[in-house]
Amino acid sequence: MKKIIFAMMLIFPMMGMAQNTWEAPQNKDKQTKTETTERTSLFEKTTKVIDAKYLAGAVPVVNGNVVFTLDKDVPGMTADQIYDKVRDVLAEVVAEPNQVKEMSKVAVDDKASHTVGARLSEWLVFRKSALSLDQTLFNYQLIAKVSDGHLHLTMERMGYLYEMDRTDTKGMETKAEEWITDEWALNKKGNKLSKYSGKFRCKTIDRKDNIFGRVCKALGVNY
Repeated sequence: MKKIIFAMMLIFPMMGMAQNTWEAPQNKDKQTKTETTERTSLFEKTTKVIDAKYLAGAVPVVNGNVVFTLDKDVPGMTADQIYDKVRDVLAEVVAEPNQVKEMSKVAVDDKASHTVGARLSEWLVFRKSALSLDQTLFNYQLIAKVSDGHLHLTMERMGYLYEMDRTDTKGMETKAEEWITDEWALNKKGNKLSKYSGKFRCKTIDRKDNIFGRVCKALGVNY
């Protein structure tokens, strides 16, 4: 009887070892699959979602020229009141630190005709870090014509001077009409930005929204 019990004691550990040996490859296989999935995910392409405000139709062309227009009813305000508020905003824009002081100014200040305009030459920054600065000089005009209860503001005559001070390559001087329109800055389907002119298009639209939004806020109307 003792011999039988002793034999059974020898068999049970071996069965336990056999079971552990069988389970080990399963865990290893599972781990291998997980690692493979993780490595694969690192190389998967992600689709960048582009805000619709930068895509087809975002840059209007009027008679061959790029012109952004803000037409707003301003209930309860006289032409003089609207004029004063718009002029204040343009004066603030002209005084911003990104402006070229010798170039940017309020060029038209005619309250009698309720027309105010500014000529701007400023730096648009695409990317800035401790080691590099990617930017372009952006030239444009803002022209506001107001009447009782209404504002008509345009942003037009836009152009870019890019990397003109570099000695290792030729810089670029171009107009908005030849660089940020749908034809130049989007693919044929109109759902992707050009690798080169796309950043100019986006920054220009952002700047337009910034200025038009500030004017609307000053007038107490929605942009």
